[in-house]
Amino acid sequence: MPYYPVFLNLEGKSVLIVGGGKVAQRKVETLLECGAIIQLVARELTPALEKFKAQQRVAHLAMEFQDAQLKDVFMVIAATDDAALNQKVSKAARARGLLVNAVDQPADCNFIVPAVLRRGGLQIAVSTSGQSPALAKKIREVLEREFGEEYELLINLMGRIRSAVLNQGFSQETNQRIFEQLADSVLLQVLAQKEWTKAAKMVNQIVPLNWSAEAIKHYSTGKG
Repeated sequence: MPYYPVFLNLEGKSVLIVGGGKVAQRKVETLLECGAIIQLVARELTPALEKFKAQQRVAHLAMEFQDAQLKDVFMVIAATDDAALNQKVSKAARARGLLVNAVDQPADCNFIVPAVLRRGGLQIAVSTSGQSPALAKKIREVLEREFGEEYELLINLMGRIRSAVLNQGFSQETNQRIFEQLADSVLLQVLAQKEWTKAAKMVNQIVPLNWSAEAIKHYSTGKG
């Protein structure tokens, strides 16, 4: 059965992770970037997870998993090296109707985590429906060469342009024409070369924002 692709807003959502090893650490690092509230259940934590605990970025609830720990949780990740324990966690979470992922145990998941390429606001997710995570990772690596860091600059800038254009009160047709012209232009290549003056001229020709080269640099990089 094919999976339904979706991006979740985890800002302020409680996520329970059972496990404290390297796999759990990678999950925690990604989830913290997404603003999730992390609770850990594990006998031991990696040094990085211990640091997160000391910084109060995660909460270490207990050493052993208990069903009661699932109360008020939005998502659960079973990331131990004990398949039976992961299955137990999954069964308890699914009984409560929760989202649950058991690492490397697709049968015990109701969602799977794709290989993800991130370039700022741009995210490209690759999934093989759980059949070959290694192949998904390989495809992501190919995409990393195709979609360089310049895409982050472009996404940042396009977001600011979009807000500015929508505030102008143009018609929907005009907005669409502007956005399509920008997407079809060579703005990406110009930003890749950090030619801010040229980028400003290009943007202002398509939409009359009168932005300076310095403004383009600021909106693209956020570094002023």
